Amino acid sequence: MFARRHPFLFFLMIVTACLTIMFIGVVVLVSFSSKLLTTQFSQHYTSANGNIGVVEINGMILSSKKTIQDIKTFREDDAIKAIILRIDSPGGGIGPSQEIYREIMKTRKDKKIITSMGSVAASGGYYIASACDKIVANPGTITGSIGVIMEYANIMEIAKKIGISPVVIKSGQFKDIGSPLRDLKESEKKLLQALVDELHLQFVTDAATARGMDVEAMAVLADGRVYSGQNALTLKLIDRLGNLDDAVQLAGEMANIQGKLTPVYPKEDKITFIKKLADTLFKDINISGTVTDNLRYIIN
Repeated sequence: MFARRHPFLFFLMIVTACLTIMFIGVVVLVSFSSKLLTTQFSQHYTSANGNIGVVEINGMILSSKKTIQDIKTFREDDAIKAIILRIDSPGGGIGPSQEIYREIMKTRKDKKIITSMGSVAASGGYYIASACDKIVANPGTITGSIGVIMEYANIMEIAKKIGISPVVIKSGQFKDIGSPLRDLKESEKKLLQALVDELHLQFVTDAATARGMDVEAMAVLADGRVYSGQNALTLKLIDRLGNLDDAVQLAGEMANIQGKLTPVYPKEDKITFIKKLADTLFKDINISGTVTDNLRYIIN
């Protein structure tokens, strides 16, 4: 009877139950696997005698931990003379992008660090790339998209149709800003727009500073549009055209490496996939209706 009267709520209950069971199963699997699998290796890299470290950044930038760890490992190894960031990402979170940017700026004091752009290195991907000493991209690489977007889903009309009435008890005027169960007030729109403008200015300023460009010149290019690698070279958003091998050659030249250039990658944790799956499930479960859960403010 309940399923017939409230099909939407019944569906939500089923989905929530399934996600909960999956999450518990993954947590148990991670705990069990961590006892069976060793994550200690005789060496940190995919091959011995490497002199150029390659750090890959693929997909959405949701966390900075692994990337920063890999950069630090290469920076502290005397055998590694230069570092390449291989970026294939459309962007991601502001916080993680800024953390990686900061780590790159620190690394530049000790070693040359170069970006090699893949098919796309836009928005947060470009934010990170801008911190490097040089940027190499393919003519058809999609880059740029310098900007910040904040969005949320409003399900107020759906809630009315199925008889849901929100009840909110809050400690401050803006505590429930971005609630999906009501429209934004004009004062709230202005507050969020000010936040987006502030974050955008941070992006533009950091990129301009790292690239040695005038902030006003960078701001003109930072209207959210994307550029091809060829166009980005003309606009001085990148330094040269080429693929990963060209970036390796450039790294060798800049670091004055004599002899054979040997790129190496960090070894992956054997249970990395399981951990990522658990993290993804955990991030997908939101339990409150505030701006921090329902609004997405990302460099994208």
